[in-house]
Amino acid sequence: MRRRKLKPYVLPTLMILAITSVIFGTAMLSNSLRKSNNDDYDTPISYVTSTILDEEQAVINETSTMINPYTDTTVTIGKNYYDYKADAETQEKSIVYHDNTYLQNSGTDFVSENVFDVVAVLDGNVTDVKEDETLGKVVEIKHENGYISIYQSLSEVSVKKGDIVTQGQVIGKSGTNELDKDMGNHLHFELYVNGQVVNPTLYLNKEIETSENKGE
Repeated sequence: MRRRKLKPYVLPTLMILAITSVIFGTAMLSNSLRKSNNDDYDTPISYVTSTILDEEQAVINETSTMINPYTDTTVTIGKNYYDYKADAETQEKSIVYHDNTYLQNSGTDFVSENVFDVVAVLDGNVTDVKEDETLGKVVEIKHENGYISIYQSLSEVSVKKGDIVTQGQVIGKSGTNELDKDMGNHLHFELYVNGQVVNPTLYLNKEIETSENKGE
């Protein structure tokens, strides 16, 4: 009987097929085990970098110090804000008398013998500039977080409606008005927080919190 001999290229081919079968079988087994271990998870995994960081906006809390509406060191308080919680004597000194009418002072009056520069207490946007027969020249500035500052009894105004001002920027000069003409040269300063008038001295030279969204 004649014995067959394998040709030289047959043995290497068989070895390659055998190795390929082992690798393929191992991969199939590993995949099967992985699926078995993840049977409890019905939904695909969502990674932080592809969801939260892409969709959420970081909120940064910052603080700013509200400065005085003047820089002249000779300026003092001539009349305080009317505080309904204060004692009777303090309240009496916070009453404004005009045209046979007693009015509660809705701000703080800063006085000096000399005309002084009036500055913005915070960064903001000038929302109104006007001249009133009783209040004198008036500037209104809107700031972040619901703060609005109002400067009355100005003799000069150096800003206009729509201007963006920075904290400490000169917006005018002190003067007189008909409402408090007995006070002489002064600035009547009012502060509103979320639409409510407040005592300015409780906020001046104090840190106030601001929030800003980042990521847009």
